[in-house]
Amino acid sequence: MSHNINYRTISHKYTPQFQRNSDIHTVAMVIEPGTWELHDPFLGMAHDIMRSGLFGVHPHRGIETVTYMIEGNLNHYDSKHGVGILHPGDAQWMTAGRGVEHVEDAVPGDQVNLLQLWVNIPAKHKMTSPRYQDLRKDEMPIKVENGVSTKVFSGSINGLTSPTMNITPVTMVEYKMMAGSDVTSKIPGSYNGFLYVLKGSGIFGIEHTKGKAGDVLWLDTGNNAEISEIKIKAEEDTHVMLYAGEPIGEPVVARGPFVMNTEEEIIQAFSDYSNGTFLD
Repeated sequence: MSHNINYRTISHKYTPQFQRNSDIHTVAMVIEPGTWELHDPFLGMAHDIMRSGLFGVHPHRGIETVTYMIEGNLNHYDSKHGVGILHPGDAQWMTAGRGVEHVEDAVPGDQVNLLQLWVNIPAKHKMTSPRYQDLRKDEMPIKVENGVSTKVFSGSINGLTSPTMNITPVTMVEYKMMAGSDVTSKIPGSYNGFLYVLKGSGIFGIEHTKGKAGDVLWLDTGNNAEISEIKIKAEEDTHVMLYAGEPIGEPVVARGPFVMNTEEEIIQAFSDYSNGTFLD
């Protein structure tokens, strides 16, 4: 019923700045870690441009990482399901749970351009078994109509439902829009969410907030309406990502690659990693 739909506005927007960390790595923080309550259930997001040799094997516990490939090819190896390559337009949903070790590295000779989002996991699921899901661009639900391509990597939107399995409910959508096209997408009113414009420019939300390539636009609260709507109109050919998720509302203690609920759990994670009891 219409009285239970909330039309989302944009609460704030900003433009992350790229920092050159080395000859092979430039990064912009789309979501700065540390502002847990504001961005719940999202812990942080990096926009990385990198070449081979940047990251070695490293562990994670207590989170899900979501990688989306913009350009280039990414080699991936992990302790759970072996070796693979992510190609432009692909994504990967990695549930670290109680523990994984992995490495992500550009294919030699390639420069990769990617987004990596860290999603929090509720306390009761922190120590779940790890899982990897390669989300191939040609296998995701997609609808193309009225100049708008809507591809769903996670969750449900506008009649499209992704098969991706999540611990924390998250909707992840790629929009590719022709100039002048528009789309209205429905997400649960309880979800916290944001848009990241990768190309082009558009008008977002009920108050017609302008956004351009490089801008992050956070959705205002849905006021816990059952359904909320976010309107997007492309001013030029536009590529934009939507991420929205159910807030968890629990304490966050993060150290390096581990995100838990208490200091004791973090100490235990480092202890498990050093004494060889970290992995399944």
